[in-house]
Amino acid sequence: MVEKEIIPQQHDLDAKWDACLDLTVRRFVYSSFAGAFGGLLFFRSPVTRWASIAFGAGVGIGSAYADCSRLFDGAPTEFALPKVSETATQNVQGSE
Repeated sequence: MVEKEIIPQQHDLDAKWDACLDLTVRRFVYSSFAGAFGGLLFFRSPVTRWASIAFGAGVGIGSAYADCSRLFDGAPTEFALPKVSETATQNVQGSE
């Protein structure tokens, strides 16, 4: 019997690609439908309706790209807050 090697979650590229593909398709379809609904609701010209569908599709792909790049690159590092000295806070309180 062959045991499957367990890959840590952070190094499993197949799972990341599957998640990104699923996210991209879902957001593309949902935002295209939202653009189509908005185009039917607000615009009379077929050109502007197609433009609203294209805008919705672009928003969906763009947001999926941003989330997928975060997934592959990891979460951005949090910046350390600057330390405030007690004298600076006393000077601010004393000036009031």
